Amino acid sequence: MTVRKILQPFYTAYAVITFLIGLFINFPFFVLISLGNNIAARRTIYKIIRYWAKAWLWLTGLSLEIIGQKPPGKRYIIVANHISYLDTVVVFSGLPGYFRALGKKEFSKIPVMGFLYKQIVIMVDRSSKFSRAKSMRLMWRVLKKESDILIFPEGTFNETGKPLKEFYDGAFRLAITTQTHIFPIIFPDTVDRWHYSVWWKIWPGRNRAVYLEPVEVTGMTMEDLPALKQQVYNAMETALVKYKA
Repeated sequence: MTVRKILQPFYTAYAVITFLIGLFINFPFFVLISLGNNIAARRTIYKIIRYWAKAWLWLTGLSLEIIGQKPPGKRYIIVANHISYLDTVVVFSGLPGYFRALGKKEFSKIPVMGFLYKQIVIMVDRSSKFSRAKSMRLMWRVLKKESDILIFPEGTFNETGKPLKEFYDGAFRLAITTQTHIFPIIFPDTVDRWHYSVWWKIWPGRNRAVYLEPVEVTGMTMEDLPALKQQVYNAMETALVKYKA
């Protein structure tokens, strides 16, 4: 039996316990702040989560290196690959500035975490045409009045064995409709730290958040959507292959 197999359960227990301690320490503040139910309240909750995420990654030895730079002064639709449970922690520590994410509605039913999820995430039920349309309207409003939007265009974990799974249209439709440029980011290492297939196996090590060049959408129409989606897909796939190597 290897050292990793022996230590794995102890490290996982440590990681889970420290995460839960952070959650329950911060939860009363989340409840109080959420009473404001406005942009200022959401920004405050975001800041707490960001510092909590940074502290937890440091405590668990899951270091984060940021490669590249986000151009200042603009709102973006941020798109990232999704292949690990760790992605949802790394995004708060690794993404620059305040943002709101698009997420699955069913996660809001998780005890305690579900409450926090509802405060900061724009929820969508992908099986409902009405829910998808409502989430698009909400994201349009957030882009105009509040912040960047984060979308995982693969929709769920990539279990294909390829660098990326096929993208949904939503992020690119929103980009064209609002004329908001796309800012791609990749997380090449999170799957090695916390694999999507087994939630109880976490292991310390380096994580990287790699900022790619923004993709401009000025003047694009819905006829350009397939080409835009493929352009972003190709850029992210190429970067993932490069950094995984």
